[in-house]
Amino acid sequence: MIHFHIPTHAQIRDNDKALLGVAAPSRVRPYLTLWKDERSTPLLPLPEIAIDTQVASIVIKDEGQRLGLGSFKALGGAYAVMTLFKGLLETHLGDEVSPAQLLSPTARDFAAGMTFCCATDGNHGKSVAAGARILGCRSVIFVHEGVTEARSDTIGADEVIRVKGNYDVSVDEAERVSKERGWLLVSDTSWEGYEEIPSLVAQGYTILAQEALEQISKLKIDPPTHVFLQAGVGGFASSISLHLSETLGHENIRTIIVEPDRAACLFASAQAGTLTSFKPTEPTIMAMLECYTPSLVAWRILNASASAFVTVTEDQAKDAMRMLAFRDQPVVSGESGAAGLAGYLAVARDPDARQKLGLDRNSRILVINTEGATDPATYEAIVGLAPTAVVQQAAIN
Repeated sequence: MIHFHIPTHAQIRDNDKALLGVAAPSRVRPYLTLWKDERSTPLLPLPEIAIDTQVASIVIKDEGQRLGLGSFKALGGAYAVMTLFKGLLETHLGDEVSPAQLLSPTARDFAAGMTFCCATDGNHGKSVAAGARILGCRSVIFVHEGVTEARSDTIGADEVIRVKGNYDVSVDEAERVSKERGWLLVSDTSWEGYEEIPSLVAQGYTILAQEALEQISKLKIDPPTHVFLQAGVGGFASSISLHLSETLGHENIRTIIVEPDRAACLFASAQAGTLTSFKPTEPTIMAMLECYTPSLVAWRILNASASAFVTVTEDQAKDAMRMLAFRDQPVVSGESGAAGLAGYLAVARDPDARQKLGLDRNSRILVINTEGATDPATYEAIVGLAPTAVVQQAAIN
């Protein structure tokens, strides 16, 4: 399904622009030094898909290789943890500290008594746990009953607490327990009275948008005219949408939001014209997007910046995964990772949608593989090859 939307860029708040606009990546980048890995993730042209769908170009940013954690989320939660820790340490010391000083013996002593927590479908929790681990803090991650053991086992937290119910229930439980025990909650979704920390998480994601534009320029391709962004609560999508709009000019790029049809809370909100929860029916394989209530900040931004909201089926996501796996330069893309491409293909094959979104032979498309094979067994069942076998194909080619 497609809901066409009229963006109202003038309604985007100045503080949202300041957090996610042109200068945002420069605020994030110093913290990447704490990872000891500042490499950009690959950006690959998809010429065969561009020809088939009759556009000038389509490129995919492969976040499955980000910081060894397998998804773009590595940039957000860890950055928020580091930023929050820096502020608390400065208050404790009564003096400013640099990102590099967050690894000093003094900082380590301070970190020993601190616990960070969050709820997650998998990837955000990995990032929060990694950020805490780098600093020497403790981490506790809440997962709902739909998170597979394979995903929860790779989170890397000091403690993982499984909650009965869906993602929204785990968010509520993480908030409740964090208040009760004095833990620092680093959620990637926002609600009334809780906006600052999710906005920091979203700020971390702007790094990948900046990288993508730099890599596109190096390929001698003009900037994208359309970007297809998968969404759960919407933090990632709102970050990339606003950053690209501020950098390229909102009149030069259209944002299309893609969600599973079984968890389309932003689609429902766009249809209703106000933030709306989605009533779940059955789980989706796009587990990292299985969210039923939008982030308050994300909805505010996407309501003002998105040109359309699209839903995709389970089969469409699977087809996009296979399409990326079986090509000359294979991309290992998990179920949620391939959703953006699935959304693009759905729109590209719809003549009415093409016309309304200005999709033609001059269009330049950006999609993002937001995750690799976060559950290798599920990936193999869908694609027919293990992730390692797909990577070996790339080496042979």
